[in-house]
Amino acid sequence: MLDTAFTLLGTAVTWLEVAAFVLALANIVCNVFEIHWGWPLTIIASALYAWLFHASRLYGEAGVNVFFALAALWGWWQWLRGHRAGSEAPLAVARLDRRGIAATAALWVALWLVAARLLHTITDSDVPWADGFVTAGSVVGTVLLGRKFIENWAIWLIVNAASVALFAYKGLTLTVLLYAIFFALAIWGWIGWQRRLARSTARA
Repeated sequence: MLDTAFTLLGTAVTWLEVAAFVLALANIVCNVFEIHWGWPLTIIASALYAWLFHASRLYGEAGVNVFFALAALWGWWQWLRGHRAGSEAPLAVARLDRRGIAATAALWVALWLVAARLLHTITDSDVPWADGFVTAGSVVGTVLLGRKFIENWAIWLIVNAASVALFAYKGLTLTVLLYAIFFALAIWGWIGWQRRLARSTARA
């Protein structure tokens, strides 16, 4: 899997990166359309990316992809059986209130500091702060996605933009392309979820 499949822009692309790319792309498309089968795709793609990032010494990204694989089980359950507090209705797209937005931002900063410190202390990562930032944002974005809060797409826009720069620095060319596509899909997802939320509010 770590053998070279082809060369892209002068950089070797492994079969592992190709497989992870295809599955991750399918996963995000499912998320945009609120198709719950995206979650099992997340499990497989995340396991492959954990392997790839570990081989590239991006330990924060490797760790967060292990988290993605485990959190996908929770997210799949939420999309199939979850509901809001005080309601038995199926989980639907919603917005965070101001307190929720503030708590989300504080959590991201706290996780970033912890992740960066751990990466600096216990690994040989050469990009602990950048890796920690993306890692923390990915955790926060996954939780919001699992609970169908529309703000998850704003989180993913920031995370994907930072990831493009990080992976370009590490020479993961195909993954740079993937995260550029993820950035565009996050815009698409945000617009699509806003329309669904507006329709559901109009019906209420």
